[in-house]
Amino acid sequence: MRSTLSKIAAVLTAGALTLTLAACGGSDPGSTTLRVGTLSDAPPSIYLENGRFTGYDNELLRDIAKREGFEVEFVGTEFASLLAGVAGGKFDIGSSTISSTEARKKTVAFSNGYNTGFTTIVTAKGANLKDVAALGGKRLGVVQGSVQDEFAGKVAGAQVVRFPDYNAGFAQLKNGTLDGWVVPQDIGQKYLDQNPNVPLELGYTVEDKDTPSAFAVAKKNTDLLNKLNDGLAKAIADGTVARIYGQFYKNTPLSKELQQGGPGLPVKNLGA
Repeated sequence: MRSTLSKIAAVLTAGALTLTLAACGGSDPGSTTLRVGTLSDAPPSIYLENGRFTGYDNELLRDIAKREGFEVEFVGTEFASLLAGVAGGKFDIGSSTISSTEARKKTVAFSNGYNTGFTTIVTAKGANLKDVAALGGKRLGVVQGSVQDEFAGKVAGAQVVRFPDYNAGFAQLKNGTLDGWVVPQDIGQKYLDQNPNVPLELGYTVEDKDTPSAFAVAKKNTDLLNKLNDGLAKAIADGTVARIYGQFYKNTPLSKELQQGGPGLPVKNLGA
């Protein structure tokens, strides 16, 4: 498991990027290099590999940036503070498989969607946690501030245990101090694939509807929002979204709306 090394690398990388970006002023509208807050431990969407932030979300954002004439510098952060960081100007963009919920639209504005997905509960094999009724009284681990945190908080009788990142929650699941680990299905499957000797399985799963993953920007930054949407539309039209998606998701089909020539996944922000 690469959790410790990933965390150390993320901290070092984040520190180096912060020093670099202090000079270029990512939040300055005249700057062409923008600060992007992201996570380091949520493959295949967002993760750190050999000191480089990558994953479907981040590689797609790199493509959009190239099309729209700006550059991006990625900074590792915790999800719980990401949206506040975007709203307050610490980051220009949030890239972290962020579901575009109505509650979050009160804090930031979202680009149009670039992915849909499922929430699942990873459990010990044979735990038989296949429906919501079975989750009462169980200890459920979540990343603080995530959609999965919201989901677990609505489960009657569940004991929600919050973590700053995915690695921390997975570690507790492996040692048996959690009954379930609530995560996006693709992230849960990736951890299972990377740990074949750990007796775990996917339990209860529910589709995330009407809140596609999207990039977050400050509400006032309409110029950047328009650039993200323009670049994303072009990437959908010419098949780039499908190509990048296929590099990271081998077994999960891409939403038909995001396939080449598709209509995309529009997101309506508050006040729009």
